[in-house]
Amino acid sequence: MSTIKINIQETANETIIKFVSNTILINGGSYEYNNIDEAKNSPLAQQLFYLPFVKKVFVTANFIAIQRYDIVQWNDVEEEVKEQIEAYLTEGNPVVKEEVTSKKEPIEVYAEVTPNPAVMKFGTNKALTQTDVEYHNIDEASKSSPLAQELFNFPFVKEIFISQNYVSITKYDMVEWNDVFQDVRSFIRNFLLDGKTIIRELPKQETKQNVEIPKENLTDTEAKIVDILDEYIKPAVASDGGNIAFKSYNKDSKVVSVVLQGACSGCPSSTVTLKNGIETMLKEMLPNQISEVVAING
Repeated sequence: MSTIKINIQETANETIIKFVSNTILINGGSYEYNNIDEAKNSPLAQQLFYLPFVKKVFVTANFIAIQRYDIVQWNDVEEEVKEQIEAYLTEGNPVVKEEVTSKKEPIEVYAEVTPNPAVMKFGTNKALTQTDVEYHNIDEASKSSPLAQELFNFPFVKEIFISQNYVSITKYDMVEWNDVFQDVRSFIRNFLLDGKTIIRELPKQETKQNVEIPKENLTDTEAKIVDILDEYIKPAVASDGGNIAFKSYNKDSKVVSVVLQGACSGCPSSTVTLKNGIETMLKEMLPNQISEVVAING
């Protein structure tokens, strides 16, 4: 069994801290609890509410966010809470007891073309993951995502990118999307309707496809770059089925490296977007700190 580790991550709200896990906590979706009575289906949240300073608990696929009352400061109690969560998870206790019913939740899956002709975006009204993941073959997927693993059984599937509420699929040239997208759309919808596991655990290896860096490990300039990407760039590229993730910043050369994922990877228009969009914006918002933005295809 893999060792469960929790990392503490600050948020823009000083009363809220995220406790990020290196393992999947729940299978998609999220839960918010305002008091111990609301947390009847979450033994972990109930346990946390016994701490007198806990005001609200928010549970997602790979982190638990807690809002505190003003009677304490996080600096005084965050390590204690982290250890409590780690101990709870290590014992194999459930985070959320999801009710199993015969009634299936309504799920919609829609297909969208992207600027990359090889990539189709399949959006859904169900939350899939809180952490973007990308797979280049069935071996990678088999260690982490049952959904991606089964999608690779379609012989034309080349790469898969799973984000918060969509799946971007890159195909080989052997078929046209017009001939196969309906089959893929139906498969994804049925997979979600059956309540199957989407992501079993996050990829363990540190690769260019799994590049999210905890904000506490970033320099001031790097944190500003990430904030700009998150607020101004990512929503736009996500609408096209892609993602741009921060990789590194060289303070001497002032070069920013980013990773292109999903529909952005190998897209004919991505270079134009990179230079005319991202690079220009970073230079304007961080004057004299950025010389160039370079990209790595995921």
